[in-house]
Amino acid sequence: MSAIMYKKVIMKARNGMKQYDYILFDLDGTITDPGIGITNSVIYALKKYGINVADRTQLYKFIGPPLLDSFEKFYGFSKEESKKAVDYYREYYAKKGIFEADVYEGLEELLQKLLAIGKTLIVATSKPELFAVQVLKHYGLDHYFTYIAGSNFDETRTNKAEVITYALETCNITDKEKIVMVGDREHDMIGATTVGIDAIGVLFGYGSREELENARATYIAENVEDIYKFIHN
Repeated sequence: MSAIMYKKVIMKARNGMKQYDYILFDLDGTITDPGIGITNSVIYALKKYGINVADRTQLYKFIGPPLLDSFEKFYGFSKEESKKAVDYYREYYAKKGIFEADVYEGLEELLQKLLAIGKTLIVATSKPELFAVQVLKHYGLDHYFTYIAGSNFDETRTNKAEVITYALETCNITDKEKIVMVGDREHDMIGATTVGIDAIGVLFGYGSREELENARATYIAENVEDIYKFIHN
């Protein structure tokens, strides 16, 4: 789909004035910028295998997808090697990396505004649920969300569609026309499409416009303010 055609689709969708009552948020790359903490954790894990990475930007691709898949895909690790690498990753992340992040500017104000107009906010992340809760509590954001849904430490429920489904079932939300997923990577868009809900792809995270468009994001938000515009139409 060309950029011009895609923009027409976006405008058509926006002009439809769809009403969303339930807003699902990804965490890493959407609520917080976890670049330092995640890449430090990956660097720590890779060093255990004698792999040194000089440029941490090469590891930004680890932000968003399930870790187990990333170690296999990007470094050719076997299943067992990847599981052990995830364990090493968590050794660093649980102590230091978890708090080596920043909340995106304007994000908390967005959450406040969405609650003020009656929206129900939920987190749907591939990060282990316990870590997600810890991060949001640390930054004083947990109270904005009705539920914080994540993966399990045994590497189950890491697929974004599984996390979204789990969040909706736990919160007893069934009307998919009233739900939208907000995220920065293709996995968020694909997960939303798989479940049958709309998705807003954000460009201030770690995914490119091309990635989000190819993953059929319903809308593309260039900044935090755009998210509110798409929801409060």
